[in-house]
This record gives sequence, structure tokens and C-alpha cells, in this order.
Amino acid sequence: MRRQLRVTSHPLEQRNTKLHLSGLARSDSKAAQLAEAGITSVSGDIETDRSSVLAAARAADAVIYAAQIAPPAELQAVIGLLEALAGSGKSFLFLSGSGVLCQRTGGAWSADNFSEDDAFTPEPLAIARVETEQRVRAAARQGVRAMVVRPPLIWGPGDHGHVSMVYWSVSVTGAACYVGDGLATYGNVHVDDIADLFARALQSGEAGALYHAVAGEVANRWIAEAVARDLGIPTRSVSMVEAAGIWGEFGALIMSVPSRVRDAASRAALGWSPHHTDMLSEIGEPRLRALATSQIQKGA
Repeated sequence: MRRQLRVTSHPLEQRNTKLHLSGLARSDSKAAQLAEAGITSVSGDIETDRSSVLAAARAADAVIYAAQIAPPAELQAVIGLLEALAGSGKSFLFLSGSGVLCQRTGGAWSADNFSEDDAFTPEPLAIARVETEQRVRAAARQGVRAMVVRPPLIWGPGDHGHVSMVYWSVSVTGAACYVGDGLATYGNVHVDDIADLFARALQSGEAGALYHAVAGEVANRWIAEAVARDLGIPTRSVSMVEAAGIWGEFGALIMSVPSRVRDAASRAALGWSPHHTDMLSEIGEPRLRALATSQIQKGA
């Protein structure tokens, strides 16, 4: 369910097409981050100052929604953006996530694996997100070139996903932790690869489409075992109650659910394929080891 997106090189830039990128910023620090990346900042808040956001959307040729707010607020924000763009023929891409497909197994394996338009029972916390997806796809009938991108766990520089969460568990317990059997498996994709898929969708995607993008999947126990080897510590299975004490209730949920997806139709439609296919290549990065340093030093 966690989402991350950054701007990166993509096919349109490679064809020497000059692009002007703007990004929404709710604070001076976020505006500075955008400026550092060569992106013009637009001051506004999708929850409390929607008028400025809608004005910026109307002025843009294409809009990518990748904000992270509560699903009910997200639904209302997206409805407003789609209404603002109605009849314009402009592109609107909504960043969803495969968390809508996750299953509460308490850390156990699930054989279920969902392609783009497979039927599923939504995770209760994601019902509003599913409605948002449906609204976006239906906007194609109101003159908006609207599409949904539904990636799994996004990893890469500065991510906050499962690998970093396992490293963090070391600082709390002294062990690399997983929930239950540790066989809950979440698909993953690198941030640069999902950015490439967005670029391809902007260039040639079909109005009303839903796109998946997955490069691989790793069971949480395998992540814990890799972290344990890196730090020379044991692994440990924890209950959902213990997991909440380590990662908080929502984090415990994320670490206990499988979310497995297929993307054959999306690859064929967009000509997309990932270049980064091993999330465990992050293991050993200093930024991740630092999450566990305090506990290791205490045990020294």
C-alpha cells in the first residue's frame, strides 16, 4: 500500500522532446526538493486548498496523481480533479497500489495472483481506493484520457518498504523479524521502472486502462534471512500483537499480507519491462544498516 514516485529519465526526454514539469508542494522544504530535481513547484494542498490544485491541473497538459492521503479524502480529491478536466481530452494518471488486492493471512502464503482485470474482494481499508480506481477509469467517458497504474511495493533509493522495515525490527528486538510463517509475499518494482511505465502510459496508454507493473516478489521471511546474514543476527517470527509493537498496527498489517500480481497485459500494451529485478540487492546499503545500528551497538 505504500507508494513512492520520483521523476526520472523516460522515452519522451530521450526523443529530445522538451517537457516542463510541475509538482505540488505543501511546504517550503518540499518545494526545495522539487527545485533540486528541476521541477517547478506549485503551492497548494490537495486536502485544504483544492482550488489552487484544480487551477494547476486545468493549466497542465497531463496530470499524475501520486499523493498519499487517506483513501476517503483521496476519492474526493480525485473526483474534483476529474470534474475539472472533464471534456478536455487531457491525460490523468492515478497511482493506486496492489494493496487493494492484499489478503489478511497473518503471514501465511497465498496462491492467489491477480492480473489487471481479475475479480477480487477488496481489502476493507482500501474500499475507497477501489472506488477511486473505478471513477478514474470511467472518466474516459467524460472526455478525460484517464488511466490507473497499480504497482506493488515500490523500492529504490530512500524507500520505506519491507526491507527497511525488517532492518528497523532489529533496532526494536535485536532480530530480523517476520510475521507468522513469514511466507506472505508482496510483489515489487523499482522506482525507476515504475516511472518508465508512467512515461509509456502518458505516451501511448489507452483511456480507461488499468496497468500493473511487477518485477518480482519476495516472501518476508526471505527478506529477514537476508538481513540476518548481513548483520550476523538471528531471525524471529512474531505474532500480530508483537508486530504491532514493532511497526505499528498498519505496519503490522503490511508485513502480514500477501499481494501478488501479474502484468502480462500491461507489458504487451506498453512495451514495458523492468530493468531492476532483485529487491534484495538493497541488502547491506548503509542507509538500511543505520536503521538497526542502535540495537547492534547495545548488544556489543
